[in-house]
Amino acid sequence: MKSIGGASTFPGDGKRLAIMGSLLAAFSVTGCQTDAQILASEQETATQTALRRGQFELDCPQATGTILSSNLLQTGRGAGYLHAEYTIGVAGCGQRRTYTVVCRMGDSACSTLPNNNR
Repeated sequence: MKSIGGASTFPGDGKRLAIMGSLLAAFSVTGCQTDAQILASEQETATQTALRRGQFELDCPQATGTILSSNLLQTGRGAGYLHAEYTIGVAGCGQRRTYTVVCRMGDSACSTLPNNNR
C-alpha cells in the first residue's frame, strides 16, 4: 500500500477503477432498456454508416440499406464494453454488398468492419 497525499492506494486500483468506469458507462447508456430497445437506438446510425460505404463502393448514390440482423456484444475483459453489431445489406445499380457495422454504446459513431464480399 502506498500513501499519496494522505490517501491510501493499493496495487491494481487503477484497473479496478477502469472496470468500474466501464460498468458505470454501460449502465448509464443502457439503463433499464431491453436488448431490442438498445439495438433500435443505434439502428439508424448503423444503417447510415453502411449505406455511405456501400454507395461509395458500388458507385451508386441511389443504393439503399436494409438491416439483416443485429446483436449485442460484450467485448474486453471483465466488464468490457457493450457494442451493437448489425449486418446490413446495401443494394443499388444492379449490385449488392453486405457490411458488418459495430457501434460502441455511448458513442455517436459506428464503424464498418472490413469485408471480403466483392
